[in-house]
Amino acid sequence: MKAVIFDLDNTLFDHSASVTTALRAWLPALAGVELTDDLLAKWFVVEERNFNGWLEGRLTHQGQRRGRLRDFLPLIGQPVPATDDELDAVFAGFLTLYEQSWQAFPDARRALEVAKSNGWRIGVLTNGATTQQNAKLAAIGLADQVDVVATSDGLGCSKPAPAAYRLTCEALGVDPAETLMIGDNLELDVLGARAAGLSAEHLDRPAGITLDQLIQTV
Repeated sequence: MKAVIFDLDNTLFDHSASVTTALRAWLPALAGVELTDDLLAKWFVVEERNFNGWLEGRLTHQGQRRGRLRDFLPLIGQPVPATDDELDAVFAGFLTLYEQSWQAFPDARRALEVAKSNGWRIGVLTNGATTQQNAKLAAIGLADQVDVVATSDGLGCSKPAPAAYRLTCEALGVDPAETLMIGDNLELDVLGARAAGLSAEHLDRPAGITLDQLIQTV
């Protein structure tokens, strides 16, 4: 093994916790509504549906944010603003709180340090926007540990397209067969990576698996 590629959201970066913290503050201020488990689950459904619209080229990145609001605001009894500018202003309130809540998983830095100590090159492959994903890594203090950050908009393709993994390996200067992929999404981070010729391990946090455990058992 010469390199390891990590997914970012919900692998190194705790996206779910960051969103939950942001919604807990945003919803009462916006609509006088407290966050419930049901509303949280609905937010993530709306988020995934619209984000996939961006990955598939049907929406712009800002358009998928507007789409989230169009889908979610009626669920909390709020009118949908009539213009894009108004939608953007509403979303900005959530986005500010989300960015203030960014956090790494406790095991993330240790896993990167172990990979470095093995002499491995380190990459991040993420289906996300380049500016925001790099900002996340910087904010959570992990940017200095990563050699290559590959994003779907930077690559022109997204996981699970084989090219996404192979182009990331190329940027790292390694062959896919010499590379391990680790992530929380079985389809995108494991099955897709293996189909592209990489080794891959599933980070199943609900089952109690941690990043440093996976790294140390390779």
